[in-house]
Amino acid sequence: MPNPIYVVSGLPRSGTSMMMKMLEAGGLEPVTDGIRSADDDNPKGYYELEAVKRTKQDPSWVEPARGKVVKVISQLLQDLPETEQYKIVFMRRNLDEILASQQKMLVNRDEQDGAGDDDMKSSFAGHVEEVEAWLRASDHVQVLFVSYNRMQSEADSQIARIAKFMAADLDAAKMATVIDPTLYRQRKGASA
Repeated sequence: MPNPIYVVSGLPRSGTSMMMKMLEAGGLEPVTDGIRSADDDNPKGYYELEAVKRTKQDPSWVEPARGKVVKVISQLLQDLPETEQYKIVFMRRNLDEILASQQKMLVNRDEQDGAGDDDMKSSFAGHVEEVEAWLRASDHVQVLFVSYNRMQSEADSQIARIAKFMAADLDAAKMATVIDPTLYRQRKGASA
């Protein structure tokens, strides 16, 4: 795949920001705008690009991102133009942990989500199933599924998988230094 756009994706709170920071430490240039700054929920930063939310209407950011890495949450993946080639690291995480992390974030922001955990879990599970099927069927993407939970306990083997998939000269040792066990705050004991 010549000069692909590297993408980090997954559900919100699935470890996408951590993976962006890891790939930056490994040597890939992140495409971000710095609008959303670090906070208590993501003390090392969000690594977001606001233009991604408007890709369907204005994909002008996409072509200049070739050879770089950008975060695109799973809900927006299908908006990426099929005229480009993408290598996508799709983060998976235990859904109970994602829900707990989102609830904590909402509490920190004095916001209410209005949905029960069972409804949200079912909705997330259905969405992920749909997106994963689309990823597997799309000719313009290659995807590597990475477990946030396994990254915490098996960092070296997971980083090796990522480096091989990316086919980029990544600094594995620097990538490993990004993983901060103190930020794994919503543990449910199951793997993704």
